[in-house]
Amino acid sequence: MAFEPRQTSLVTRAGRTVLASFAALEQWLEAEREQLALWVPVPMGAGVAAWFFLPAPMAWLAFCSTMLALACAGMLLPSGARSRRALIAGGLLACLGCGLVWGKASLLGQAPLRNAQFLTVTGEVAGVRAMLAQAMVRAMVRPADAPGLPRLIRVNIDDAAIPAGLGKGSIIRFRVRLMPPAPPAVPGAYDFAARAYFDGIGATGRALPPIMVLRPSTASPSLRAALFGHVLGRLDGPAGGIAAALATGDQGGIPDEDADAMRRSGLAHLLSISGLHVTALIGAVMVLVLRLSALSRRAALDWPLLLLAAGGGALAGVGYTLLTGAEVPTIRSCIAALLVLGGLALGRDAITLRLVAVGAILVLLCWPETLVGPSFQMSFAAVTAIVALAEHPRFRTFAAARDEHPLRKAGRVLAVMLATGVVVELVLMPIALFHFHKAGMLGAFANLIAIPLTTFVIMPAEVLALLLDLVGLGAPAWWVAGTALDLLLRLAHGVAASPLASLLLPAMPSPLFATIMAGILWCLLWRTRWRWLGMVPVIGATVILLSLSPPDLLVTGDGRHVAIRTDRGMAILRERAGDYVRDTLSENAGFDGAMDSLATLPQARCSTDLCAVRMNRGGRSWHLLATRSAMMVDYSLLAPACARADIVIADRALPRWCRPRWLRIDRRLLARTGGIAIDLDNGAIRTVRTAGDAHPWTDRSPRRPSAQRLR
Repeated sequence: MAFEPRQTSLVTRAGRTVLASFAALEQWLEAEREQLALWVPVPMGAGVAAWFFLPAPMAWLAFCSTMLALACAGMLLPSGARSRRALIAGGLLACLGCGLVWGKASLLGQAPLRNAQFLTVTGEVAGVRAMLAQAMVRAMVRPADAPGLPRLIRVNIDDAAIPAGLGKGSIIRFRVRLMPPAPPAVPGAYDFAARAYFDGIGATGRALPPIMVLRPSTASPSLRAALFGHVLGRLDGPAGGIAAALATGDQGGIPDEDADAMRRSGLAHLLSISGLHVTALIGAVMVLVLRLSALSRRAALDWPLLLLAAGGGALAGVGYTLLTGAEVPTIRSCIAALLVLGGLALGRDAITLRLVAVGAILVLLCWPETLVGPSFQMSFAAVTAIVALAEHPRFRTFAAARDEHPLRKAGRVLAVMLATGVVVELVLMPIALFHFHKAGMLGAFANLIAIPLTTFVIMPAEVLALLLDLVGLGAPAWWVAGTALDLLLRLAHGVAASPLASLLLPAMPSPLFATIMAGILWCLLWRTRWRWLGMVPVIGATVILLSLSPPDLLVTGDGRHVAIRTDRGMAILRERAGDYVRDTLSENAGFDGAMDSLATLPQARCSTDLCAVRMNRGGRSWHLLATRSAMMVDYSLLAPACARADIVIADRALPRWCRPRWLRIDRRLLARTGGIAIDLDNGAIRTVRTAGDAHPWTDRSPRRPSAQRLR
């Protein structure tokens, strides 16, 4: 019997299973047919992200070829099947996204300066931005008669050295030490080099006095700069910087401690001109146009007031976007607002996820490089979460207006606001942890007060004050705005001071972040019960993320700054390191607190030139040796110290005879790898640069792999 032929072969049974699965897939896609269009920007974004993540042109070409092969495979499915159209569209859109950012980088990017140079530069000023909190201005300069320099450089000028006549269009001469735009100091840190490449900035530096003005600026200050100065002149102290940011989008007047408090309390989104500000302005203009038009009987009876109000709001939104510098969140918000106004003018409900998808497509087509930045990710993630929650039938039923007791109605409004805030915080948390290594935990509660205070008190009072200033009567309105801003700052500092204000984690690996975001998108964009399958990768990646151990050793790309994890927190090699370096090292290690000096540790022995530290990690004792000065160390001292050490770190090229037992980190290695993070418990290394990285803002020298074993 065992050798008799089966009545139904395995091939036939497998074929029936495949056909049944395909039918079930088509049935599910038919149920989700209204949601399929929302996925159009997702493969485009995946293509853009693949270009940034993959290292070299051959890998980018392989990705595009794979996506085209996927589209061709979709052609083999039955004609008319939704899965067929989804595969074809997904493959083509992913290839399009990779090609868009690849083409823009090849055609429009600015290659960085190859090496640091100290020289005298003569050039035309393309723009000047005041950085009041840092007591300096930041000037964009186009060098003249300098074929070896990039077409645009960024220089900082201290307030005491600002010459008369400096402004847009002026020609200045100054001495400066130009540096290439800084890559990430350690793995997971901010990559200014990539941002500068697409912004057209090829070098940065600090101009040294005296600065000569060969041709003074004849251009009048821009409206944005004039408005920025006017607001700061009307409001003193930190409130003035916040008010100027709300009016112009320029955050240069906000002190660092206030900006940090706003970030830790989850209120930093109020400082970036985005949907809240654009919506408030357009709504106010529409109400004003409707009220004024209704004063005329003829206009009220014969004119299309809603269409006129929508047109006035559109003009106000576009003008506000241009005034505030046309940053990506503002452009995205303006595009969304224009689509909403168009829908209202046509009598349709335009506030849907389709609106968000159209805005994302337009931004990706014009500025594909913004996908990898926190601004794009946080703005679109927040709006998608809000609209998806608002479209949920149960939430819509709960939030719907009804005839009920005022107290019950107020409680319902607060519950809706709190639920919305919690959902937004949960969606934004992985983005904040990936880019900033910290996420607000109390932001939903702080926003219950901050958003109404900003929308209904601060911004109207500021707009009224600016209008009354035209006739010299704006002082009372400025007092109201200043008082409300002081209250907002007290709220931010109070929430930020709480030990539960923020969650800190070490740098998150990119694949883990991509897994979480894919799961979140799956939950937000589908509507049937299968949407909750997206929680599986989210929960799994979260468990892995929470189990990640922070690095035991961090070395910056120049080798000067070293931080190690101790039982008491973090310790740094050079106690004179600035706040930026300290913050970068501590945040990437998931540590929130003051960093001790390495020389004060009981397990360390430090001299002026060398520092030897013993660390117990991974069940064994590690011996670390690091240089602390630029002085040459005698062979008789350095050779035996190298032989005893497991890891030697130096900001110079170490001689070949310095042979530690495990790893030598010197200028030669760091030139190939960039900053390094070492986990001694797991015996692994992470580096800033990956092997064969050929992105146009990186060095072309050979590099070591980004991860390797220590033992």
